[in-house]
Amino acid sequence: MTKIKINLSDYESKFVINNMYPLYLHDLAEIRNEYPNQYGVFDDNKIKTLEEQTSIFDIWWNRKGILFPYLITVNDLPAGFILVATPPYLVDDSDFMISEMFIMRPFRGKGIGEYSVATVFNNFCGNWMLFTTPTDSNLKTIKFWRKTVAKYTKGKFIELNEDLPHYGFNKVFRFSNKS
Repeated sequence: MTKIKINLSDYESKFVINNMYPLYLHDLAEIRNEYPNQYGVFDDNKIKTLEEQTSIFDIWWNRKGILFPYLITVNDLPAGFILVATPPYLVDDSDFMISEMFIMRPFRGKGIGEYSVATVFNNFCGNWMLFTTPTDSNLKTIKFWRKTVAKYTKGKFIELNEDLPHYGFNKVFRFSNKS
């Protein structure tokens, strides 16, 4: 039996998400055709170590009630994360945004991502948005979001290609789960 848990990460468990984050960036690099910097880190040229990258990433644990870092476990093993942002960290007038989501490869294609996303959506009622890279190398992710959001909203969502402030051109999904 598979036991999936989605818990808000705290300072004691943040290192688990920090450990997975470089794997997430590595996956994104393939989709976005990006390369590591001269230090082997998928980040800007100022970041030399994963430790430096981690300290920048700590904002997710320093803004309680505004930024929500969720850790996903399957049978007590780390499987991924979902990072939810609220104002002022949004790019539009939504209430909530999935800023980043990652499921580690051994856990993909098993319904874990869809279950985890629905659980997080149910934690917050309001206007949601999420976005992903709209390229041919990202068709699996686009299909995942289209299917997951359509199922969750019973088809009541908007899907557009938009130029987002700070993020550039993306495929954007919007919906509301207000009562």
